[in-house]
Amino acid sequence: MAHILVIGSGMAGLVAALRAARRHDVTIVTKDVLTAGSTAWAQGGIAAAVFPDDSAALHAHDTLIAGAGLSDPAAVDILCTEGPARVHDLVALGVAFDPAAGAVAPFDDVSGWARGLEAAHSVARVLHAGGDATGRVIETALAAAVREGRIRAREFARATSLIVRDGAIAGAVVEGPDGVEHVAADAVVLATGGNGRLYRHTTNPPVSTGDGVILAYAAGAAIADLEFVQFHPTVLAGGGLVSEAVRGEGATLLDAEGRRFMLEVDPRAELAPRDIVARAIARQMRAQDGQPVLLDATMLGAAVLAERFPTIDALVRATGVDWARQPVPVTPAAHYAMGGALTDMDGRTTVPGLFAVGETGSTGVHGANRLASNSLLEALVVGWRAGDAVGPAGSVPALPLPALAAAPPAPAAARVSTIQESLPTDQLDTPVPVSRAMAPDALLAGGVPWTADRIRDRAWQALGLERTGDEMADFARELGDARPADDEARSLLPLARLTAAAALARTESRGAHWRHDFPSTDPAQRVRRVVVRPDADSPELWRSDARTEVPA
Repeated sequence: MAHILVIGSGMAGLVAALRAARRHDVTIVTKDVLTAGSTAWAQGGIAAAVFPDDSAALHAHDTLIAGAGLSDPAAVDILCTEGPARVHDLVALGVAFDPAAGAVAPFDDVSGWARGLEAAHSVARVLHAGGDATGRVIETALAAAVREGRIRAREFARATSLIVRDGAIAGAVVEGPDGVEHVAADAVVLATGGNGRLYRHTTNPPVSTGDGVILAYAAGAAIADLEFVQFHPTVLAGGGLVSEAVRGEGATLLDAEGRRFMLEVDPRAELAPRDIVARAIARQMRAQDGQPVLLDATMLGAAVLAERFPTIDALVRATGVDWARQPVPVTPAAHYAMGGALTDMDGRTTVPGLFAVGETGSTGVHGANRLASNSLLEALVVGWRAGDAVGPAGSVPALPLPALAAAPPAPAAARVSTIQESLPTDQLDTPVPVSRAMAPDALLAGGVPWTADRIRDRAWQALGLERTGDEMADFARELGDARPADDEARSLLPLARLTAAAALARTESRGAHWRHDFPSTDPAQRVRRVVVRPDADSPELWRSDARTEVPA
């Protein structure tokens, strides 16, 4: 029986653990309690084509359009085709989706399920549970199933590095309340969530520091699409997410004078894709000297707001605003990362034995801009498939890198053989050569100490909603001589370096990546750039062509 180590305990990690535990010995390692990840913070719902007036093909079409030309059609097809069955599997695990008005129990038939409409969806297909507590309901059900099974869960522990032997994953170094331990594993599944804590303003929980992406990069896995960071348009000025589903129910956005402004920006108004709405809000805020815009949900009434959005209702009222009577101030904030460790839909990375699921992985489903409520579905589908795919050491081949156009190799004199401090030599069979003539290794430590808060402030300025080459280049230069000054910065510093490099390389505006100096979309840059930690034979920056045109 193989030993599978799952690092992280959001929806994707728990699903992978449950599936893998049918055949293998499974251990979950999580930085906090089992239910502390981003999943529990997900308000809006989970999108799936389960209703008679919908189809997997229509869901796929909407997903491809939102992805701005970079979504992988094959991956999208798997997501949308397998999604409905996986949603029914959630029901079997105890998830109860909210009933439609007038529905009669039991609600295990889709005809009795409520459904919402969110931005860029052609039909109402978003299922929700607990009103606006969908993620928490799902996470609670999955955690209960994990605790009832024979899966070990090590809470308040984290992986500080992966163990690599003969080019394959052999386990992880885990730091917990009882000290540091080398945990052997036949396969490791990274499920550490996103990287929203790279930014000063975010909807993500404190654990979302991009640990899994940096663990994968340090182990030699390819990383893709880090420039694409989705900013949620509507976050309470004092903190707290206001789900897009509120706008789906009819809420509108107003400027400081009480005028609705989105109609002038996009014919879809408040239900335009998130990147459009978020940038429109940011520009409107600049026009009104930084004041937040206003979300007007008064037309829904107190009863609907309390019943449909109980979590948000409590958050808003805690700020002293009765949003049934007056609009509430909102601003954008970092929300979801489309980039991560390059994977297929089984979660396989380019390193044998290493898998990445959920927001830690980049399957190509989301492209340049995630379709609303596809994140929970991807976590479910890919987590399920990864749990089925993991096996004994050497039994699952790594994801091959696609046909890539690489830059010329560096001159031999420019190559320096070194080992990074964060990757101890006793965990490797051979040193890791670094090609300094190419992009420098993101794990290199400079001389100037940077705290996590300093990184967050500068990332918000340079890598936020609207970017410029000069600002990003300045940030990249500053980071070049930085070293982490605190524990959180150990992940955030290399993550900031990789994100800045990716954003600088994309000299166009596409999806969630928008540049003042390159405001148009360039068809020639309809590519996914893949970053690999440099060695003597390959440069760090690679380029891979996107595969097919988005259907009209």
